[in-house]
Amino acid sequence: MLRVNDLTISFTRYGRGVSRDALKPVCGLNLDVKPGELLAVIGSSGSGKSLLAHAILGILPGNCRVEGGLLFRGEPLTPRRQKALRGRSIALIPQSVGFLNPLVRLGGQVRRAAALSGMAGGQARHAADAAFSRYGLAPAVSRYFPHQVSGGMARRVLSATATVGDADLIIADEPTTGLHREASRESLGFLRALADAGKSVLVITHDLKAVLPWADRVAVFHGGTTVELTAAANFSNDLSGLRHPYSRAMWMALPENEFAAEHASTQGGEQGCPFSYLCGCSDAACAAAPPAPVLFEDGFVRCHHA
Repeated sequence: MLRVNDLTISFTRYGRGVSRDALKPVCGLNLDVKPGELLAVIGSSGSGKSLLAHAILGILPGNCRVEGGLLFRGEPLTPRRQKALRGRSIALIPQSVGFLNPLVRLGGQVRRAAALSGMAGGQARHAADAAFSRYGLAPAVSRYFPHQVSGGMARRVLSATATVGDADLIIADEPTTGLHREASRESLGFLRALADAGKSVLVITHDLKAVLPWADRVAVFHGGTTVELTAAANFSNDLSGLRHPYSRAMWMALPENEFAAEHASTQGGEQGCPFSYLCGCSDAACAAAPPAPVLFEDGFVRCHHA
């Protein structure tokens, strides 16, 4: 459904006077999402997760340059095609509730999303009502403006807006933020149901523990690239299935794993592996050059020592 090949995102910024330089928060990023799959994208803040979502949809700012391949159903995602597919075949559950229009009632926003996917007036209203019910929102909420609901309720409205249509690819950017545990499980469970119905679901999240029971595979981001793509089942107390030290460190840092952490190394380098400065296995090769992807049956890893 979606393939990302060596994606690089750079921003032009101005320094003193008329000097300019380029900032590359994403470099050489790879992943793919299959029909019927829920792919979890995890990583620390600033690792490029939300930038990936915005690049797929073509909503990055004007001072941004995107290089590499973005393919949707085997065809390049050109700016013109992104505009045609956005909100129809590709839907986003954004991270910020600021994506809601403050001047439009919530029900109207969900109905508009349904209409964009091709539904007529009565059908759009019925679909919007069903979406509100699916996310535990009372009918009265449809008459509210965004400032009249809590942050958690606003996030559920965003989820309803993105999933009310018939999009083939749903990108959920931190869909469980602000939700209590039961609502979080229900939200992820519905995304899992969409995948089981043949849709492709990409879930961007910090909450590794919450998303693992629902995910098929996990893409681990660090330093603006994919350091590992692996089966979700490999995240377990038996770490033999995890091939990158950062993936193992994320798992061991969970509270139930006693917040264990990797020991820092003094052999890091900005030109090499993005994790080399924190990895206890780092050596001169790690600091000198970024590792190429090593392919495995369930994905790949970028590590000189895999």
